[in-house]
Amino acid sequence: MAGGARRMSGYISVAVAHDPYAALRVKNYRWFIVSLWTMTISSQIQAVVVAWQIYDITRDPLSLGLMGLAEALPFIGASLYAGHVADRSNRRIVSLAALSVLVGCSLAFLIFNLVPGFLAAHGAWPFYAVIFASGLARSFLQPARQALGAELIERSLYANAVAWRSSTWQSAAVIGPAVGGLIYGFSSARVAYVADAILMAVALTMFLSIDYKPRAILAELGSIGDSLQSGLRFVFGESVLLAALTLDLFSVLLGGAEALLPVFADQILHVGPQGLGILRAAPAVGAVVASVYLAHRPPFRHAGRTLLYAVGAFALCIIGFGISRSFLVSLLLLAVSGMADNVSVLIRSTLLQMLTPAHLYGRVSSVNSIFVGSSNEIGAFESGVAAKLLGTVLSVVLGGMASLGVVAAIGWKVPRLRRLGRIDELVPEKAA
Repeated sequence: MAGGARRMSGYISVAVAHDPYAALRVKNYRWFIVSLWTMTISSQIQAVVVAWQIYDITRDPLSLGLMGLAEALPFIGASLYAGHVADRSNRRIVSLAALSVLVGCSLAFLIFNLVPGFLAAHGAWPFYAVIFASGLARSFLQPARQALGAELIERSLYANAVAWRSSTWQSAAVIGPAVGGLIYGFSSARVAYVADAILMAVALTMFLSIDYKPRAILAELGSIGDSLQSGLRFVFGESVLLAALTLDLFSVLLGGAEALLPVFADQILHVGPQGLGILRAAPAVGAVVASVYLAHRPPFRHAGRTLLYAVGAFALCIIGFGISRSFLVSLLLLAVSGMADNVSVLIRSTLLQMLTPAHLYGRVSSVNSIFVGSSNEIGAFESGVAAKLLGTVLSVVLGGMASLGVVAAIGWKVPRLRRLGRIDELVPEKAA
């Protein structure tokens, strides 16, 4: 084939030079990841403090699962329509509107703690109401922001941009939980929520700095019904992409232990809210190390097998975490799980961006959000229910074992995923 291209499993491969800092040289993309970084720190501080306060009020692991359900229901319910909006509307405006709602949610949590006697009088339900509103806002933010991020850079930079976006998110996910736990443990929830609200406002301001002009491809989409279905048809028509999303969905749904970390911190490891913040940060520490390394190395030559190994390693770490009674061993296992998860995120996200046409990106991102984003929240609910019925430790260990079964099943049923080579070289054959 001319031009140095070669055919691989129904796709055309095109060689792309590797520059580890290419995406960071784009000014608008730098504003984009600064906004992402500050918002993630804010949301992670919020997650630590809200989870500890709800558990402190209820003393019930199921209440932690209900946090995930409160966010997942509006997230899943609105995601397909949110993807349609992201492809039809100005993606910057949609993102700014969603970020504004999240600023309001941060302020609401602060008000709950400023009003004397509010928590004692109302219990946990106001928290769930605000979490519901934030889930709705995130359902619109996710596809609009992801689609806009893909427009800010050239297609050849997608893999590099995903690596740096992941390291940005994960570094914030290290700082946020640790800061949230320390502020709450050594000061108060009020101070933590002040930091949360300020950082969320900064994220909104940074996003305003992005110079963005919508592309003409956003205009003609047909009826809303056809538009909503098109993202689903595309994902279910790409067996490798569907397999990658399914792997992530079930590994997090079955093997996630994050929702139960307050129980481990309080009753099993006995490290308090300060230790909870460190536990929540541990996976992100591992992910930061992995993402910086991945940004500086060429893409995987055998991406499919690497994805299967990474998800399998994640599941083994979760099993080990459930068994561990040592704080240091638990931290190490969580950190390694973060490394493995980051490899999975990089491969899946690059695959999604490389294979998705620009005019479908919002809708395909919304389908991705249903698979990936909601799996964290539904997984939290599943973890809470399982912990209630089986006990905290047994539920985590069995969940990790179930995740291993999913890896084996998908590896066996989708041979194209096992044979997948370098993703950065692939474009859909019909687009070549």
